[in-house]
Amino acid sequence: QVQLVQSGGGLAQAGDPLRLSCVASGLTFSSYAMGWFRQAPGKEREFVAGISRSGAYRQYTDSVKGRFTISRDNAKSTVYLEMDTVKPEDTAVYYCAADRRTAAAGITVTTTSYDYWGQGTQVTVSS
Repeated sequence: QVQLVQSGGGLAQAGDPLRLSCVASGLTFSSYAMGWFRQAPGKEREFVAGISRSGAYRQYTDSVKGRFTISRDNAKSTVYLEMDTVKPEDTAVYYCAADRRTAAAGITVTTTSYDYWGQGTQVTVSS
């Protein structure tokens, strides 16, 4: 049984750092590209960051470039999202996701390409 278990997040003030973690089990982690998505109330789920299977390639949505860093530790089956400087507009439920079908060096931004999802973690940023 595949599980993606998220931790981290919570309440923060603008400018604070936050870190999200996602531990995978039941799959060969290094065979999956990983992504972080978020969904704010009343909005569609959107791509935030993605990382290729080996970690060599990373991609970010424009609004988080320079502030967020995605990384992975294949030995620990874990993907991280370091949020160095959060803003109120970052408030959302954050989800990690695993993608088996994208090519080894690839990253996809579409939700339908991902096979497994974490349970979601609330991030709330006050101004």
